[in-house]
Amino acid sequence: MTRQQKLKHLFSLPVIVAALGYFVDIYDLLLFGIVRVPSLQDMSLDPDTLGVSILNWQMSGLLLGGILWGILGDKRGRLSVLFGSIILYSLANVACGFLPHINFMDKGTAYIALRFIAGIGLAGELGAGITLVSESLPKELRAIGTSLVAGFGLFGAVVANFTVELTSHWTIAYWIGGAMGLCLLLLRIGVLESGIFKEIAHDKSVKKGNILMLFNSWKRFSLYLKCIGIGLPTWFCIGILAMLGNQFGKALKLSEEIKPGMAIMWAYIGISAGDFLSGFISHWLASRKKAILYMMLFTLLGVSLMLFLPYRSAGMYYFYCVWLGLGTGYWAMFVTVGAEQFGTNIRSTAATTIPNMVRGTVVLMTLLFDFGKNDLGVVYSGVTVGVICFALGIYSTVSIPETHNREMDFIEK
Repeated sequence: MTRQQKLKHLFSLPVIVAALGYFVDIYDLLLFGIVRVPSLQDMSLDPDTLGVSILNWQMSGLLLGGILWGILGDKRGRLSVLFGSIILYSLANVACGFLPHINFMDKGTAYIALRFIAGIGLAGELGAGITLVSESLPKELRAIGTSLVAGFGLFGAVVANFTVELTSHWTIAYWIGGAMGLCLLLLRIGVLESGIFKEIAHDKSVKKGNILMLFNSWKRFSLYLKCIGIGLPTWFCIGILAMLGNQFGKALKLSEEIKPGMAIMWAYIGISAGDFLSGFISHWLASRKKAILYMMLFTLLGVSLMLFLPYRSAGMYYFYCVWLGLGTGYWAMFVTVGAEQFGTNIRSTAATTIPNMVRGTVVLMTLLFDFGKNDLGVVYSGVTVGVICFALGIYSTVSIPETHNREMDFIEK
């Protein structure tokens, strides 16, 4: 394949639209974490207790949405998910901008409901996009293509933080996110359905989108659990160390207060770079597993230094957020591995539910973290959660089958 042909594939419309879609997805997904404190304080609500509750409801929405959109993607096609999910979360974000003007119900309850709905919508974007791109690109370009999607898309977190910083009110950031999503719908009109999916779309003998197939075979079920396990360290770093960075800053006795929005922004700058690199590292090593394992160990070193090395400045905490982001930049690679493990008839179900199962575990992480804070303190409670996540992540990575250069045109029976 010539260089020109490779570039034509890598910058094709499915890749570009998937990257823009993931950009908007990440912007909207992390926007609550960035505006959590100012938005809740503005409405005279508790940013700590209620803030964690809203985050958990949003993540629960992702968990439910992952199942719904994954099944729909295998039954009705990848494009149906890309259209439906973005309409849902875009409208939910627009509605979040009107929260200060809601008088017919409790604002806290309304915030929970809207973030839950947004979570359901946000769940469909990444899995459907990665599945479509994986099935559209030649096998030797899959890793690089999906890394381009995630690397560009993850800059949505950076833009979200700057949008909040530069606008006069947090509600405007929600309206901008919703508007970007609705504009993206116009671009998606020209995207074609996956050719691999179209081959089985009308074959009634093939069971499509049957989520029970992930559980009725020990081989598939164990693969599914390992795919989820690989992603756990990524959301430990984001959901605990970045989003709750203000708590860690106080516990570490830093000279300045840690702003969760800044911690998230710096982490996602690192993740964007890491996602760009992960595809090339995997291509160079000819191995998905080695690329993910080395990046995971690099992240573990960064977590250890962040929590145990003595330092006083907030700047160093943000530096470690970049470090952790760079290491956990295997996010797109991990979703790609999930897509490559399973056949076309349940690929969307697997690829969409896997990252959202990981996001959903943030609920368990925050519950365990809050439970341990009283006895262990903030730092060691975080360490406990981190040890569990990294142990499961390393085991899953080492034991899962290699999928580099695997053909995608197969079905599960």
